[in-house]
Amino acid sequence: MTAAERRAAEVRATRAPREERIAPTPPPWQRDQWTDEGSLRDEAEGASKRARSAAPLKPVAPVRRRPPELAPEVEGNLDRSVPASKKARYQERLASAADALERGRFDDARRMVQPVLRDVPDLAFAHEISGLAFYNVGQWRKAAAELEVARTLDGSMNHHAVLADCYRALRRYRDVEVLWLELRQGSPAPELMAEGRIVAAGALADQGDLRGALALMQKTGAAPKRVRDHHLRQWYVLADLYDRSGEIIEARRYFRLVAEADAQFSDVADRLRALGR
Repeated sequence: MTAAERRAAEVRATRAPREERIAPTPPPWQRDQWTDEGSLRDEAEGASKRARSAAPLKPVAPVRRRPPELAPEVEGNLDRSVPASKKARYQERLASAADALERGRFDDARRMVQPVLRDVPDLAFAHEISGLAFYNVGQWRKAAAELEVARTLDGSMNHHAVLADCYRALRRYRDVEVLWLELRQGSPAPELMAEGRIVAAGALADQGDLRGALALMQKTGAAPKRVRDHHLRQWYVLADLYDRSGEIIEARRYFRLVAEADAQFSDVADRLRALGR
């Protein structure tokens, strides 16, 4: 999610669990396709961009690598937390971990960032990388713990949607509701709002409240002047909810909106064929 690209830090011990609202025999949770195709890839790319310099390195004699450039807030945290003589080492570690995250090498990302977490425990960016790596391999509790620490350190809402999806996986639906309420009240970037809305609707659907999920997603049905990726993800989810509710005409309508903007989006072509176009 693009808003996350502007941030670079997060850390705190996991907050005490709230009272959970347990729905009777909820359906099993599964990560939706729109999540894999959109927000997580953007999170990884955002982390990588914050940690790497786009400028090529020029060889000198003796050959010495120039430390990677970090976002200003990460640089500031490093300046306050580590001796100047060790800063380049942590820069390199963070850059390597972020690059591994972007390339889908999640175990490597966690391994590379561990020394930074050990030595600089108040560096939010390191917790962000660790949390996203855990999330991508389905270790929801560990991912939530890291992302909770991260959002406490930087005070941002940039990981609310991913954190909420962790709690959705753990059936901690009350926590999903709280994070969604915070997002709505904070009015962050549209992309982040879209991801939070999708997760909140998914949590309602998990509990059997398809009507409530539809009501939440219907607010996103109008076509904007310029269609962006987060619009497609919202329309896809809305179409899926209509399909699951037996409202085939509306399901076709929103799947068509997605297909008209991007015929290769997820499995939209298959979904339309299944609905008889």
